[in-house]
Amino acid sequence: MGFKSTSESLSARMRRIRKTDTKPELAVRRIVHGMGYRFRLHRRDLPGTPDLVFPRLKKIIFVNGCFWHQHHCRLGAKQPSSNRDYWLPKLARNVKRDRQARARLRKADWDVLVIWECATRPPNALSARLARFLETPPKPRF
Repeated sequence: MGFKSTSESLSARMRRIRKTDTKPELAVRRIVHGMGYRFRLHRRDLPGTPDLVFPRLKKIIFVNGCFWHQHHCRLGAKQPSSNRDYWLPKLARNVKRDRQARARLRKADWDVLVIWECATRPPNALSARLARFLETPPKPRF
């Protein structure tokens, strides 16, 4: 009939996962824009290709998917059930690469905030957190 094998349907699902313009990222962008802030998107010249960049403020926001970046929440605790020899090391590399990118950005005097996918659902708390981050003056660098 028209049934796909499990690996074919999994591959099709994986192809539909977006790298940019995800629902959590769009939610953060909408809130920040509504606060009156303007930003640049996905600057490839910066480590980790940050989702939102505020050059004048020297601030960066990453909006991370809990599963892909292995957050310590219900969504991030999910482990792949098939092809684990491929996926587990890949997810571990994502975490390591994220940590290195944030360290390089902080060393270059950027303030960095990571917003997790699970934290985008209560919009009031998210708005308050974003406001605190963006309104705090940059830390003095020596």
